[in-house]
Amino acid sequence: MKAFVHKGKPGIENTHFTDMEEREPRKGEVKVHIKTAGLNHRDILNLGRRKEDAEPVVLGSDGAGIIVKIGEGVENVKIGDEVIINPSLNWSSKSDAPPLEFEILGVPSNGTFAEFVLIPFENVELKPKHLSWEEAGVLPLAGLTAYRALFTRGKLESNQTVLITGVGGGVATFILLMAKAIGARVIVSSRSEEKMSRAINLGADLAINSNNDWKDELKDEKIDLIVDSVGPATWEKIMDIVKDGGTIVSYGATTGEDIHINLKSFYFGQYNILGTTMGSREEFKEMLQLVEKYQLKPVIDKVFLHSDTINAFKRMHEGEQFGKIALQIG
Repeated sequence: MKAFVHKGKPGIENTHFTDMEEREPRKGEVKVHIKTAGLNHRDILNLGRRKEDAEPVVLGSDGAGIIVKIGEGVENVKIGDEVIINPSLNWSSKSDAPPLEFEILGVPSNGTFAEFVLIPFENVELKPKHLSWEEAGVLPLAGLTAYRALFTRGKLESNQTVLITGVGGGVATFILLMAKAIGARVIVSSRSEEKMSRAINLGADLAINSNNDWKDELKDEKIDLIVDSVGPATWEKIMDIVKDGGTIVSYGATTGEDIHINLKSFYFGQYNILGTTMGSREEFKEMLQLVEKYQLKPVIDKVFLHSDTINAFKRMHEGEQFGKIALQIG
């Protein structure tokens, strides 16, 4: 089968579009013919994390396709089913934190940037009928991360206001769509005027420039929930605008990992600062129910051919995309 593989020293220069040997499903596994897949920042980060002597691995966590073979003991799905892949491995039920055995599909296990992938049958769900293959293929990781951040951790309600930092990325875009779907007021931030404009077109109530004084732009409005992926570059501004007793949910740190917190302000403000990552199988099912209920569709930035995956990686590395980058595989 054709696959996009990393082998050798860390870095994108050691990725290859090549042939990989197929194997058959073991007990409890299904073999999915991948139609489309989606890129995530995790795919780029993985290129820098691998050891030089690591075995070749197929990259990719997101995907959708058709079940072509099933192993012994498989339940609830059958050959021919059109499915979407849940990349959250070994995390079945909603919990405060993932279990120790939690992993994400695509490093260290072979991922979705291949014609076929083998995965536990518990990690596939029927593809929402209103989604195209490209839309289904980019939904899983970012959609699940957005859902847990917004609802399980952030507990957003329809009468509240949420601020999303760094709008334009896949997770942030899903958060915007989901929050608007339930009727919440949504504010976004970005350094890009183009991304701010596109967010408004998607339904955001207000877009603020990350370089400006947020308190001035918000006219002293205080925010119920802030979902952040930026980190140090916006942290002081975040702490200035979250309401007393409000919540900050962090799922990323694109500008670094070290922040400063004034403890006196923190405990007098009684803020909730929560971390989150991915989510459980239970939350994946809930996310799909939300997507189907409101007929939500991912925002597609650009679609690349499987053989052109290297340029999809380069586009993501440039950070200019708005929404999700898709790969057309099957």
